[in-house]
Amino acid sequence: MSNKPYDVGYKKPPQSGQFQPGQSGNPKGRPNGTKNLATDLQEELSAQIVVVEGNKEQKISKQRALIKALSTKALKGDIRAMNTLIRMIERTIPIEPDDIEEKILSAEDEALMKDFLSNHGIKGDSNE
Repeated sequence: MSNKPYDVGYKKPPQSGQFQPGQSGNPKGRPNGTKNLATDLQEELSAQIVVVEGNKEQKISKQRALIKALSTKALKGDIRAMNTLIRMIERTIPIEPDDIEEKILSAEDEALMKDFLSNHGIKGDSNE
């Protein structure tokens, strides 16, 4: 160690309070076996419950029960349930390019598109 005096101040803690090489600032750390929120949520939603549909009892996951309840509300006309269900579908079920039908535009629609593009300074396809 050098004999120069060490300045203590902003971002310069006393040498006695600094961590030694190889010493952690959080020696105990997070305890083993502690689960994060995502793991807890996944375990809770996968837990099985008994549901009665008609005269039949069946065991399904809580996640499945929630989806069934949401879709039932949506079918009964609950707008918020419909919106929630549609957002869930959009996030979880991707639309494949093969699923989209290619429609041929009428001459009137093509003229409208060309007019719109030219008004907004956008050049159309060069392969027309």
